[in-house]
Amino acid sequence: QVQLVESGGGLVQSGGSLRLSCAVSGLTFSTYNIGWFRQAPGKEREFVARINYSGGSTSYADSVKGRFTVSRDNGKNTVYLLMNSLKPEDTAVYYCAIGARWSTGQTDYSYWGQGTQVTVSS
Repeated sequence: QVQLVESGGGLVQSGGSLRLSCAVSGLTFSTYNIGWFRQAPGKEREFVARINYSGGSTSYADSVKGRFTVSRDNGKNTVYLLMNSLKPEDTAVYYCAIGARWSTGQTDYSYWGQGTQVTVSS
């Protein structure tokens, strides 16, 4: 059974930082790409960042480029999203997801975590 468990969300002031974690079990973690997505209240879920199976390639949405960093530890079956210089518009539920394809499209990701809430106050 594939499981993804996000943690690390919370309430932070504008300009602050948070590091999200996504622990994965039930499959060969090191052979899959990982995506981070977020959904703000009243909005559709959107792509945030992705990292390939080896950690050698990453990409980011324009809205977070230069502020967020995605990384992974294949020995710990965990992927991270370090979020710096947070803004109120980053407030959302953040999800990690697993996919076989190198893609920013949600439909290319097969397994999803339950999400973790990030709230940035102004």
